[in-house]
Amino acid sequence: MASVTSSAVSIPSFTGLKAIGATASRATTVKVAAAATPKLSVKASLKDAAVAAVVISASALLASNALAVEVLLGANDGGLVFEPSTFTVAPGEKIVFKNNRGFPHNVVFDEDEIPAGVDAAKISMSEEDLLNANGETYSVTLTEKGTYSFYCSPHQGAGMAGKVTVN
Repeated sequence: MASVTSSAVSIPSFTGLKAIGATASRATTVKVAAAATPKLSVKASLKDAAVAAVVISASALLASNALAVEVLLGANDGGLVFEPSTFTVAPGEKIVFKNNRGFPHNVVFDEDEIPAGVDAAKISMSEEDLLNANGETYSVTLTEKGTYSFYCSPHQGAGMAGKVTVN
């Protein structure tokens, strides 16, 4: 990176003519002003810090929202199932339930079949909330290790249920 400082510069002028027996040399002083070097360094430092902050934030965001699995609500053939219905994730990985066929659907975790101390209401959709259109999603991140059973309340009687293990 180049740096420029303020200083006085002498520039000789030359007209191309010489008087006999005399020297025709004059000097003109020109002042050149520029931003001081510390400001350039500060700007570069702030830019580098901003880039580093963005990279760290993006990495943390990706790590905290790592997608472990996408579960389809309703099979492509119209079956009332979760696909996959049984799967395993690591603690903190995001599970996305995505409306596919046969909706409306929801995702409710069975309070009697989740790890002790986990509040089923905090990880479930309410039984009245429904995903009503193709592609609508519900996401959940499970942090406690154990096995969680879940179901779709409108289709529970048809056997639409699943199980996730958090290792």
